Amino acid sequence: MHGFANPARFLRLARWMTPLLLVSGLVLVSGALAWGLFYAPADRLMGETVRILYIHVPSAWLGMGGWTTIAIASLVELVWRHPLATIAARAAAVPGAVFTFICLATGSIWGRPTWGTWWVWDGRLTSMLVLLFLYFAYLALANAAQKDGIGAGSRVTAIFGLVGAINVPIINRSVIWWNSLHQPASITMGKSAIDPAFLWPLLICALGFSLLFGGVVLARMRAILANFQAEARLRRRAMASEAMASVEGATV
Repeated sequence: MHGFANPARFLRLARWMTPLLLVSGLVLVSGALAWGLFYAPADRLMGETVRILYIHVPSAWLGMGGWTTIAIASLVELVWRHPLATIAARAAAVPGAVFTFICLATGSIWGRPTWGTWWVWDGRLTSMLVLLFLYFAYLALANAAQKDGIGAGSRVTAIFGLVGAINVPIINRSVIWWNSLHQPASITMGKSAIDPAFLWPLLICALGFSLLFGGVVLARMRAILANFQAEARLRRRAMASEAMASVEGATV
């Protein structure tokens, strides 16, 4: 793993993996959404509103998956002090926050005709909203730490990433722990309560959005690395200019 975490080797891998993930994810998402929106049947109870699940469910999955990525990268950063772990956590934060917001927005759109309201302080909805606020706080901490370089302040950000992971199992188990309007999990290990007509486009959508998420994270990691490298070159040039000016001044 340390070999793959080498920045130069990572950049060589990410250079071809980024477009591969983005293009394959876009193809899968486009095909699955076309299948689910135009060819899959309407649900006998929810009618046409069931089609929102093709975006809502993958978004919820990737909202939680994004923070899980942050937590794992934060653990690697704290234990092994690897700078790429810091970059990976920061790169996953923005797409994770975006998918969390999409999950909340699509859930509200679905809830209005189904529950008769845009929002309820349900355990699942509330814990998902908390996750969005955690993303905002993490991004604020990461941006503050980034002003002084990769290592400065990153330990506090990593600790926050680990502590915030407590909310992920709460989101997952909220429909079981509390009396909830939100339906329980329809897909569990080894079985599903969803009809195959809805299940297959949903699974393909989830895979496609996951590939897009991975591609965006890799692209953001490359951009963050390039930014740090450019700043390092500027600092070296500034130091070289100052040293040269000092030598010339001493000579005069």
